[in-house]
Amino acid sequence: MALDNAETGHILIVEDDERLATLTREYLENNGLQVSVEGDGGKAVERILSERPDLVVLDLMLPGEDGVSICRRVRSQYYGQILMLTARTDDLDEVLGLEMGADDYVAKPVRPRVLLARIRALLRRGPAQVEEEPEVKNSLRFGALVVDNSMREAWLDDKSVDLTSAEFDLLWLLCSNAGRVLSREEIFAQLRGIEYDGQDRSIDVRVSRIRPKIGDDPMHPRLIKTVRSKGYLFVKSM
Repeated sequence: MALDNAETGHILIVEDDERLATLTREYLENNGLQVSVEGDGGKAVERILSERPDLVVLDLMLPGEDGVSICRRVRSQYYGQILMLTARTDDLDEVLGLEMGADDYVAKPVRPRVLLARIRALLRRGPAQVEEEPEVKNSLRFGALVVDNSMREAWLDDKSVDLTSAEFDLLWLLCSNAGRVLSREEIFAQLRGIEYDGQDRSIDVRVSRIRPKIGDDPMHPRLIKTVRSKGYLFVKSM
């Protein structure tokens, strides 16, 4: 039986712990993934942009250049997924990584099976999901805001909106379900393919980042509303 893209993608691990990188590489390769390793943060940007892997597992603390800086530098030119991996558990590190464009964030030590599940969930994102739902329009307009899923771009007053890949995924999910409250559990299932643990703040961080970019007032939002104890609602019309 042929393996799908979520099982055969090219993964670049940027990790200076040689033993950990080797063990992770072997585990992922044994599960059908193609894996490369880079141990020097100073060389990571060049490798990511030249090799164009499907996903980068990016350690936060690296010699040469740290993971947050690498993520920020490649994000505007690299459209694959970035999974940030770190031994630090401070919420500020998570928020900073997500703001720089990381698609997911996992704290060490992480069980190999959990890491594999997160990687496969990220690899499943993309045009294939849209093709499975042809009834959903590829382009949606809400006043001055236009969101186009085929081009993965958004415009406000005919000006391009600067969104990370993860921010666009969330915006499209919300606006394609305009008028319906989406719970955090449902958003996690749709975007990550995993259950919401009740503590992860990444969705809230992304919503707070998206709002000002699409002309929504962060203090008194009119487009993306927070529905207390339920989730988020993209307003169909104002």
